[in-house]
Amino acid sequence: MKKLKHETELVKEAIRAGMKYGEDRGVVEFEPTDSATEKIEYIYRLLVHDKVIQPLPADQLSQKSMRHRLAVWISRRLPKDHALLK
Repeated sequence: MKKLKHETELVKEAIRAGMKYGEDRGVVEFEPTDSATEKIEYIYRLLVHDKVIQPLPADQLSQKSMRHRLAVWISRRLPKDHALLK
C-alpha cells in the first residue's frame, strides 16, 4: 500500500464527505464527541455496505488500511485540479 501524497489531508476531507454522505442518507448522526477512529470505521463500513468502495480482505482490515481506502475514495471524487491532488 503506497502512501498517497497529502494522505492526511485527504483522510480529513474523506471524513467530512463521508459524514455528509451518511447524514444525507439519514442513517447516522455524528456527535462532536465521536473520535476520528470511530468516524473512519463507520464511514468505511457504510461505503462498503452501499457498494461505493470495495471491501478490504479480512486479514488486511486495520485502521491504517481503512484510512488509506477512504483517502483513495475521496481522491477519485475530487476535481482533477484540486490542491490536494497536486
